Amino acid sequence: MVSDAGFSYQETEIDLEFARFVPTVEQIDAELEARRRAEVIGSLEEFARAHGIEPALHHRLLISELEAVERGECDVLLIEMPPGSAKSTYVNFLFPAWAMARHPGWNVLACSHSTELAERWGRRTRNLVLTEAATLGVAISGDSSAAGRWALTSGAEYYAAGVDVGIMGFRADLGIIDDPFRTAREAEGLTKRESVWEWYVKDFSSRLKPNARRVIMHQRFHEDDLAGRLVNQLDAIGKPYRRLTIRAESLGPHDDPLGRPKGALLWDDPAGYNYGKFLRDRKAELVGDPRAWSALYQQDPVPDSGSFFKSAWLLPVDRLPSRNSLRVYGGSDYAVTSRGGDFTVHIVIGIDPDGDPWLLDVWREQASSDVWVEAFCDLVIKWKPMAWAEETGQIKSGVGPFLDREMRNRRAYCSREEFVTRGDKAIRAQSFRGLIATRGLRILATAPWRGAFESELLKFPAGVHDDQVDACGLVGQLLDQMVDGQRPAPPEKKNREDYADRALPSMAEIDPLTI
Repeated sequence: MVSDAGFSYQETEIDLEFARFVPTVEQIDAELEARRRAEVIGSLEEFARAHGIEPALHHRLLISELEAVERGECDVLLIEMPPGSAKSTYVNFLFPAWAMARHPGWNVLACSHSTELAERWGRRTRNLVLTEAATLGVAISGDSSAAGRWALTSGAEYYAAGVDVGIMGFRADLGIIDDPFRTAREAEGLTKRESVWEWYVKDFSSRLKPNARRVIMHQRFHEDDLAGRLVNQLDAIGKPYRRLTIRAESLGPHDDPLGRPKGALLWDDPAGYNYGKFLRDRKAELVGDPRAWSALYQQDPVPDSGSFFKSAWLLPVDRLPSRNSLRVYGGSDYAVTSRGGDFTVHIVIGIDPDGDPWLLDVWREQASSDVWVEAFCDLVIKWKPMAWAEETGQIKSGVGPFLDREMRNRRAYCSREEFVTRGDKAIRAQSFRGLIATRGLRILATAPWRGAFESELLKFPAGVHDDQVDACGLVGQLLDQMVDGQRPAPPEKKNREDYADRALPSMAEIDPLTI
């Protein structure tokens, strides 16, 4: 007999049997904790959330790449992202702790530009493991718990080291490099770049075990920085690797792994962290230094001086001369389809009275023919060029009639000159190259297209894209027909003597009807 608050009932064998299958509160809590631990261990994204960090869209993409490394789908991951985008939080904080929980025997080598920075992340990661020990199922060893070097009770070790610091005696299953350069000035120096590369090849790489994974992450500074050299090395030896490049400002869905439209800023969330405001402020600060914006924030460093075009030939100016003082010419490199790898480019160049060229306007898009035809007409109406260069037959059979009709409809009148394709791209660009080599090319410092234009020219002919170079080369082929601009004639001055010989008419000579 069982009694409870005056109520009694006879306990039966069925009741006892049923009770055997009803879990206790403790058992339910244990089951929920086991499920939560399985979710956290199974997903780096869930591990971040368990620690109170909600990943943004670009973080989730980064997480997917890190998880691929952990699964062994690739053993080299290169990450290029702008400063302040919280990349280190995931790569150098959450990921090592999570990976060591999934692989209790893994040794982790985490390196940064200085031992101080490396140990700072080491301390944070160690504290994270201590805080989440129950969830991760691992524990810090009591006899090895320094910020820069600590171990788990399973025997796995974590070692934080600065670039150029000796790391002999340690072998890693996972190697991480987070920002190998302290400053942009440091990365600009050839001696430092050589030193970092030598350390990477002779020290860092030699401390990795067979089948070890490596993650190299930093904002770009220079085309010859660690990321640049690593890409060249891996391509040369044919070694597979994965590369995640996220720009501060999207160039369009064709280029952006997040699928952002052109011009969209990364993590633009005014109600949240508001990283978009940070980027707008930095872009405004760097308006006169497109090379810095291109490298640090767009992950596209421009060479100090190109091999075909030289940076010294590109001359930034504060304002453009009067349109009336210029002879204006244009050129287009057409991409017939909008889904290919090429861009349609329209270039407008003016020649001043001294024969010096000015880059007046650039339009560059991966767009359908109706869009770039409209843009072409806009430029012709705006700048009223004397002539426009294009390649023979490039669009004649397809878009040509439509372009002619739109020019008539919009009264965008311009003489279009066709040039036969001859030689390779470098040969076709020689006339334009000769012009700016001797006279320079003046470019408005604040032009929104300046950075991309200079980057393509200075990387030619080794760059990925050369559409703007092609358009410039076509304009260059108009050189023999070009006429320098002219200065407006000064107003004619009159002297008193010019009026002295003029006799006033007599009254008899005046027609009354004209009075």
